[in-house]
Amino acid sequence: MNITRNNLDALNAVVTVEVSKSDYAPKVEKVLSDYRKNAAIPGFRKGTVPMSLIQKQYGRAVLLEEVNKVLQENLNRYLQEEKIDILGNPLPVVTEDFNWDAEDFKFDFELGLTPEVTVDLSAKNSLVQYKVIADETMLNAQVARIQKQYGKIVSTDVVAEGNDVSGIFANEEKGINNRTTLDMEFFADKKTAKAFIGKKVGDVIKLKTKGLFDDDHKLMDVLAIGHDDVHGLDIEVTFTIDEVVASEPAELNQELFDKLFGPGVINSVEELKAKIKEDAEAQFAQQADQKFLTDVSEFLIANTKFDLPAAFLKRWIQVAGEAPLTEEQAEEEYARSENGLRYQLIEGRIMADNKLQITFEELKDFTADLIRKQMAQFGQMNPSDEDVQGIVARVMGNQEEVKRLSEQVMSTKMLNLFKDKVKAKSKEVNYDEFIKAMYGEM
Repeated sequence: MNITRNNLDALNAVVTVEVSKSDYAPKVEKVLSDYRKNAAIPGFRKGTVPMSLIQKQYGRAVLLEEVNKVLQENLNRYLQEEKIDILGNPLPVVTEDFNWDAEDFKFDFELGLTPEVTVDLSAKNSLVQYKVIADETMLNAQVARIQKQYGKIVSTDVVAEGNDVSGIFANEEKGINNRTTLDMEFFADKKTAKAFIGKKVGDVIKLKTKGLFDDDHKLMDVLAIGHDDVHGLDIEVTFTIDEVVASEPAELNQELFDKLFGPGVINSVEELKAKIKEDAEAQFAQQADQKFLTDVSEFLIANTKFDLPAAFLKRWIQVAGEAPLTEEQAEEEYARSENGLRYQLIEGRIMADNKLQITFEELKDFTADLIRKQMAQFGQMNPSDEDVQGIVARVMGNQEEVKRLSEQVMSTKMLNLFKDKVKAKSKEVNYDEFIKAMYGEM
């Protein structure tokens, strides 16, 4: 068997595989011989069917199958031995008048070659690494929410200041019909809150969506509409009151502190705020890290320039799935997946340049830590190492779980690398400012 490669350009090549009779004939003869031993054809005893009849009935199908096996096996070996990095899979070049009656065959395969990728993590950029703080306004609001949550709840018929009001927002034209509970403090205009005072269960209030809240994301939640639909929304909606709830705030005393965090953990309002701040900022840090990871990834995709064998990939996409696609469908799929492919190549280069690898012990330790955190959520605060390792062993036996966990570990490694090497501007913001930055509003 002879295999040669012709590089058409830096991203495309054609591999020619020449298969001679000696490469496949012994395998074909063995398969046909086995067929002959077991063939049940009327007029012949088992094992006595003439080989010519077996050849006539099964010969072509066996030939095609065995040639294909030899072809794929040797092509894959060639790609591995030559260390040829390809995108997708080799595409056979279709020959309309291919002669299967010949003894020797020649097959051509198109290859889409992986481009050379150079990544500069220290490149100039306008990226921001956010540090999100829980400011005094947020802490006071959270304390007030705790007092309200643990206070005495009383249903009433008439809305008074400080009440929560439940009801249904509706607008037939926009298909809005959503039940929600409103805190009067959320309204941007105090006049809106005052419009509710004195209203009763069953009353209908007309409201304008524009400027209803100081944050459009609150409007998105109460109307149950999408992020793209809420911006600039200026319509009239009705709110039908179906429940009014009055709350007597809980006292900020030791009984409440113990109920929230356990006996003696928190002993003052100052300690309560400090705990809220610690927990909130830990969550904010995770969100800020995820945004930074996303922002850096998008920056690298936009600024790391390299070509792809696009024409080849579109042809491959046409035939790669269970059902073939049209050229137009393949174009659309390529457009959807191109950035993902580009980031895979960028990420692969970053991992190679910085020798980022995951050891089995790292994966086990990460999994064990994750399991302990999950068990703690269900009240198992001090599981034994034996119990944890038993669960780890079961998880590590699932290939899909191992893949998912490996991606999480590598994502953490990439994040730490970006924090170290990407020259981003640090910025301290409160949570409201961070949310606006998340949605590109800063």
